[in-house]
Amino acid sequence: MSPRDTGRAKFYEAERLVHRLFDNAPSSRTVQLAGTQITLPAEARFASADAVGDYVRRVLDLPAVRDRFARAAEPVSVRERRGRRAAHYERRAPASGDGAVEAEIAIPSSSDGRWALRELVVLHEVAHHLDDSEGPGHGRGFVLTLIELVGLVLGPEAAFVYRVVLADSGIG
Repeated sequence: MSPRDTGRAKFYEAERLVHRLFDNAPSSRTVQLAGTQITLPAEARFASADAVGDYVRRVLDLPAVRDRFARAAEPVSVRERRGRRAAHYERRAPASGDGAVEAEIAIPSSSDGRWALRELVVLHEVAHHLDDSEGPGHGRGFVLTLIELVGLVLGPEAAFVYRVVLADSGIG
């Protein structure tokens, strides 16, 4: 049984700040954060759960991701989730008890759930897959995994944004 995820709400609030920073960046993508001027990378948006699945496979195949995270070798399926409120990652052993662990990302893609069809949300779910810590779902191990993954995929500027916003929010 996993430890209780007591920091989840606090983490999600901080992550919403990161999303707003990306959403409200000027056309130059240049923002001031913690006394540092940085240029935010463009963030991919997806049209469907199938497009998210293709993206997840490409991320897990990146040499830098494979070199850093052992679980990158394990496939993740992506499916459309009913509802609009949450994306979700689940890792489960097969019912028979033998065979590979099954990992799945469920992502809303209805018109009301389009908020989830963005690169930062997908990387959050991929970080759940790659995090091999024994801590809570949004604990320190996950946070470090997410920051490192964002840095490997989107670049050091995006990782810097996460580090600063999460630290300022008391997470880390």
